[in-house]
Amino acid sequence: MDRPARIAILGASGYTGAELVRLIATHPGMEVAALTADRKAGMDMAEVFPHLRHLDLPKLCRISDVDFSGIDLAFCALPHATSQEVIRDLPRDLKTVDLSADFRLRDPAVYAEWYGHEHLAPALQPEAVYGLTEYYRDEIARARLVACTGCNSATGLLGLLPVVKAGVVDLDEIIIDLATGVSGAGRAPKEGTLHTEVSEGFHAYNIERHRHTAEFDQEFSLAAGRDVTVTFTPHLLPQNRGILATIYVKGAPEEIHKVLAEAYADEPFIVVLPYGEAPSTRHVRGSNFCHIGVVRDRRDGRARIFSALDNLTKGSSGQAVQNANLMLGLPETQGLMMAPLFP
Repeated sequence: MDRPARIAILGASGYTGAELVRLIATHPGMEVAALTADRKAGMDMAEVFPHLRHLDLPKLCRISDVDFSGIDLAFCALPHATSQEVIRDLPRDLKTVDLSADFRLRDPAVYAEWYGHEHLAPALQPEAVYGLTEYYRDEIARARLVACTGCNSATGLLGLLPVVKAGVVDLDEIIIDLATGVSGAGRAPKEGTLHTEVSEGFHAYNIERHRHTAEFDQEFSLAAGRDVTVTFTPHLLPQNRGILATIYVKGAPEEIHKVLAEAYADEPFIVVLPYGEAPSTRHVRGSNFCHIGVVRDRRDGRARIFSALDNLTKGSSGQAVQNANLMLGLPETQGLMMAPLFP
């Protein structure tokens, strides 16, 4: 392509939509051609997100007003259960990256079980490629529809998939204890994410049935070639961005570290820390990097794997741009090598 790819962002008034705009603003291979929002149609992006006021952006409009004949790729940053119907009605040749949960689960029956309603576009599900870039890179490059992972899912999967595949941990003894920033809940007002409900506290949520658990079941079982069921407990952090997963496993810690270091040696966005070091969310904030550490447990034959990423970047919009780069034939790292923001 001898010009920047023309991009539409559907659902640009949410956090992931704003993060996509931030990333594409300095991306040499993409330009924002259309931005949509429902209730905010007709507004300038600067009114919705003042931190983007320096950018020359199209006005927000309704999806029905977008001329998709001039669009090379659409990011669908819409709420869960909305994307299926919207993507179903998009032009069949339009490359699409979906940031919702609507196409992540390969089996529509499993989707119905976890999301409480029948899949609304089952005919499209077989062509959707799971968007964990480091594991489905070749399929993503050939795909028309990519289903980005959940942010919690990405954190746990990146920390565990190599050791699950290598068989160096006990598959029946995996515990994922994860803490995530409030932006993962989206921008829509909710009582549980009010400042007074979240600040000065720390609590578990969706303890019995967090929907990202279905992605763990799907991907770990595929990697292992047998059913794998992990214990997963998410917690809400009183901070805007970032996820830290502490993963408890049974296995030799030095071997686990070696497997992870070798698996990710050539991955541009995955950093395996020296043995014995644990990562922090503050060191990946605003970036597309994931930091992974391995620390031995005081009990022999057990280890803790730590995985940290920014839920809005590597966990969502950055991952989406990484996948879009592949789909458009661009360098995978283009527009994504910015350093983390610290302090």
